[in-house]
Amino acid sequence: MSPRLFTALVLLACALNARAESLYRWVDAQGVVHYSDVAPPAPVKAEQRKISANVIQTSEVDYATQMAVKNFPVSLYTAPDCKDPCAEARALLQKRGVPFQEVSVKDEQSAAQLKKDFGTLEVPVLKVGKDVQHGFEPGAFNSSLDAAGYPADGRRLPGHNPQPAKAPEHRKDQADAK
Repeated sequence: MSPRLFTALVLLACALNARAESLYRWVDAQGVVHYSDVAPPAPVKAEQRKISANVIQTSEVDYATQMAVKNFPVSLYTAPDCKDPCAEARALLQKRGVPFQEVSVKDEQSAAQLKKDFGTLEVPVLKVGKDVQHGFEPGAFNSSLDAAGYPADGRRLPGHNPQPAKAPEHRKDQADAK
């Protein structure tokens, strides 16, 4: 297929976009090839192709993070009376840009489930896929998240725009020395 014909087909498909459901191709008596979203005259034999609009789906989360979320979902178990350790654990996940589900252990039923699932009533508990970390220890949390492929910083979190580092200030006496 010539580049010119290919370009014409691409432009035609873009112009038709989602409005047309079929594209017809036929050759007339003079040997000219025609493309149209309208069926050709009756005696002409035509190829009919179903077409649809090309859709590009975008996500604000990069592919590596999407795969980590899919394969190693993160849950953070906290309790209302857990102040600093739970807040620090939550902050670590947010800073790294890790999507997570927070489970609040606030009644006897949820406490019993925590004990059954993890063998402890101590919170915070971080679950990354099947890996479980008891208590807040930044190194252990980061190791689990790194092994699962989560980002090390918040640049991949939707809506998160880290502030650029400030340029060092030049003092007048340094500028004069140059």
